[in-house]
Amino acid sequence: MKTYGLRDIIGPIMVGPSSSHTAGALALASMARKLFGEQPERAVFTLYGSFAATGSGHGTDKALVAGILGLATDDPRVADAFALAKAAGVQVDIVWDTTTEVAHPNTVDIRCESREGRTLEMRGVSIGGGAAVIRRINGIDVDITGERTSVVVHQRDERGVLAHIAGVLAGCGINIANANLHRTAKRGDAYTVLETDSAVDASVRELLMDHPDIINARVVPATCAGDGEEVPVPEDAEERFARWDYASGEELLALCEREHVTIAQAFRAREEALCAKQGTEAGIDAYLDRVLEVMGNAATEPLGNPQPSVGGLIGGEAAKLRAALEDADPRHRLVDPLAARAAQYALATLETNGRMGVIVATPTAGSAGVLPGVLLALRDERGFSHDQLREGILTAAGLGYLIARNASVSGAEGGCQAEVGSAAAMAAAAAVALAGGAPDRCLAAGANVMMSLLGLVCDPVGGLVEVPCQKRNATAASVAFVSAQIALSGVQNLISFDEAVAVMDEVGRGLPPELRETALGGIAKAPSACAFCAGC
Repeated sequence: MKTYGLRDIIGPIMVGPSSSHTAGALALASMARKLFGEQPERAVFTLYGSFAATGSGHGTDKALVAGILGLATDDPRVADAFALAKAAGVQVDIVWDTTTEVAHPNTVDIRCESREGRTLEMRGVSIGGGAAVIRRINGIDVDITGERTSVVVHQRDERGVLAHIAGVLAGCGINIANANLHRTAKRGDAYTVLETDSAVDASVRELLMDHPDIINARVVPATCAGDGEEVPVPEDAEERFARWDYASGEELLALCEREHVTIAQAFRAREEALCAKQGTEAGIDAYLDRVLEVMGNAATEPLGNPQPSVGGLIGGEAAKLRAALEDADPRHRLVDPLAARAAQYALATLETNGRMGVIVATPTAGSAGVLPGVLLALRDERGFSHDQLREGILTAAGLGYLIARNASVSGAEGGCQAEVGSAAAMAAAAAVALAGGAPDRCLAAGANVMMSLLGLVCDPVGGLVEVPCQKRNATAASVAFVSAQIALSGVQNLISFDEAVAVMDEVGRGLPPELRETALGGIAKAPSACAFCAGC
């Protein structure tokens, strides 16, 4: 199971419109480029499941090309990836396979070819929130998460090869965290995948290649490291992480009581311990500062500079709402200033997302407006400081981690309840924490949201993260505030946070494929939606 950290839940910072279909796809192509060892002359992408059904509207094809070219998830040039590939002389072929059944809805096969005829075939899946996993390399099943730096060795299955690999790494002072051998048959082709506790220098490849039965070796750097430099892994790293880790809301409450800390403080300590275990500086405050900066830009720019989205379904809604709320007639203002401000920011963030601007996935791009809407509105209307907003984000991450761990934050897996529902639960917990509520009240607020938005389907019109996504973000901000207020009032829940997460997971898995980000049901099948798609 992937060990989720801060940047998995509050992030990635990325070009929109979808964390799983855009950022996750880019991450997969980037991993393929690293495995291939260079920029290919030709790349063939075959998309399956939800990737195939909605990938065009999500910019999945652009993201895949951007990853092969070496672009980062927050590079604004992602939108121009095809033009950049043409200029770089990279031939690109996209295959939309909507009929082949695959184990995961966000699956892509990537084939890289060099001018000399060298090839790589890789299958990967995007598991939500921008995270990606390699499932197959050249026909051999593997499991590479990117959580740690991985050394991937293509070899002949002969005696002495594993000893050579282990000896090289030991000689370079590299500790092996996990090692797995994947092979086609005895004495056939095989891949050894080793996860390490620290980064691996490129020179290690040459040492590994000094064996007649090793065909190739590549280093895939960790994708979830902190922002700082590498640091030595402390001897007590595992013990520190075990002290601060938790697997459920019940364990989180026990941890907060035992250590006399808030949820934000507990999650900060967990993140510091996780980064120490991974051998990187945590860089938490610097990362949160950047998160708040990106959130602020995404939530305000469309208010003064409205522009249409890539799909053409939204653009200008946030500015219209602000103008209406400034109307002199009080009868035209149906919500209080706090909820109104949150709705404006949420609408604006989804406009930024829809035009492939830079946003923060919280926990996904499709739900990126809820948490900023709530936090920035609390800043403006209640006077909370920058440092307090940091604590609000850490509180939100503390709950979001549990949802991702024990259920899903992917619309393709659990419907919109897994995206907007999770975001609103995180935002409600953050609001309670900022208002001085205890950890149990934060969890109660999260449970309130999940019960209120249970069963919310993912039905993007035309496969675009625009309608009904934008308005759902805005209304979910209000749900977060109401749920937080109920929890702060001391109203007790029959259903615990953990039970609410488990039920959401069960309901999400029970939703038919048409209601899980395929654009084949729900609002996406309404006559007006079908008419729009027919005219595209």
